[in-house]
This record gives sequence, structure tokens and C-alpha cells, in this order.
Amino acid sequence: MAKKYNRILLKISGEALKGDGNEIYSKKFLGEIYDIVKKITDSGTEVAIVVGGGNIWRGNLASSLNIERSCGDYMGMLATIMNAEALQSFFENHGLETRVMSALHVNQVCEPYIQRRAIRHLEKKRIVIFAGGIGSPYFTTDTCAALRAKEINADGIFMGKNGVEGVYDDDPRKNPNAKLIKKASYQEILAKGLKVMDATALGLLLDSKVDVRVFNMNTPENAVRVVNGEDLGTLITNSK
Repeated sequence: MAKKYNRILLKISGEALKGDGNEIYSKKFLGEIYDIVKKITDSGTEVAIVVGGGNIWRGNLASSLNIERSCGDYMGMLATIMNAEALQSFFENHGLETRVMSALHVNQVCEPYIQRRAIRHLEKKRIVIFAGGIGSPYFTTDTCAALRAKEINADGIFMGKNGVEGVYDDDPRKNPNAKLIKKASYQEILAKGLKVMDATALGLLLDSKVDVRVFNMNTPENAVRVVNGEDLGTLITNSK
């Protein structure tokens, strides 16, 4: 039995909010994310979230439109704020107290990110959603997740995948013989070039006590099982 996680950061892609359709948001998938977060918090674990913006804006679109990179990145940060607001509204309409904190200053719609205030919200059992990336271009939401997890002293980063059990030694959609990796160090993931998080994010975690858990999020109960110590999916860790 692995350790129980008392405080986690859940990394959600923007694409997860729209589901399988062409709409920016899917009520069905927002509901599934809510179910996961509710089950985790009901188990006693504190939850922070970093959400991406890929359902609204992607970097390759900026490139195709000849939009300068830093401008395109700021547009992506604004997309994450929209997604964080959507999650907050959905959660609170279903009874979960939630705060959105942004690295970009948009005080009319959310709080500025302040480390101690974020930790205090978590201690009060509020869901904290981090938006706006780290507030600077050229960094991904992976880097934001790694940085915020360290700052709030999270035990782990949870990365739920759609229909994928964890990290494989090859692409399981192309190679039926790809093998699931149950446990690896950050150094091993970097050395093998496995696409879990970008290199900057992994580098931030090299000297940390923060685990990364990659698991199949199609079943909401899986998140609770991992939080409570079951060894599902892939564990990336500095621990022996």
C-alpha cells in the first residue's frame, strides 16, 4: 500500500472540459471532473487544480496566424482564466467552495496568486484553482503545476488521462506491445524522453518531495483509490 496523499494538485487539460464534441465546454465532462474532485475532498484530501486552455486557444493556432509567440502565450493564459472561472461556477453551483487565483492581475474576476493565501484557502478545505500560468510567456501549464505544487507543499501532482492507464515505454495507441511503467524517477523519465511533462516542469521536481501520479481518470473512483494509497497507474518520484 502506497502512502495516502493529504494535499494534491490535480492537472486538468483544457481539452478535458469540452469532451468529445466541438463545443468549448461539455456539461457532461464538467460534471465528471466535479465528481472526481468531490470524491477526493470527501476523503479528506485538500485539492488544488491547474487547468489548461487548449479548448479555447492553442499555440499552434498562434503560429499559423503569425501571432508573435509571447502574445500567443498571454492569450493562452487568458484562456486558462476563462476555464478556471467555468470550473469555479460549476463547482460552487454544486456546493463546493472554490477560489480562483491568477498569476495575471484580473482582480475583477479572481484573486491574485499569493502563496500563503493559497495555502490558507486549502487549510479551510476550499478548492483552489490556479490560472494564468506562472504569469510569464514561454512556460507551459506543466511548469505552472510543478511550481505551484512545490509552493503549496503538495504531496503529489495527479495527472488523469483519458482511457490510458499511465505512462508507457512507447505509444500504446501505435504499439500494442508497449509496456506500462509502474514506477520511475524523474531522472529516468527525462533520460528516456517520455512525454509526461515538459523538461522544465520535470527539472523543477528533481529536488522535490512531490510525486507525480499518472492514471486513468475515466472512472472517478480511481482518483480516490490513488489518493488513499492504491498503486494505480504510474508513480514518478524521488523516493526510494
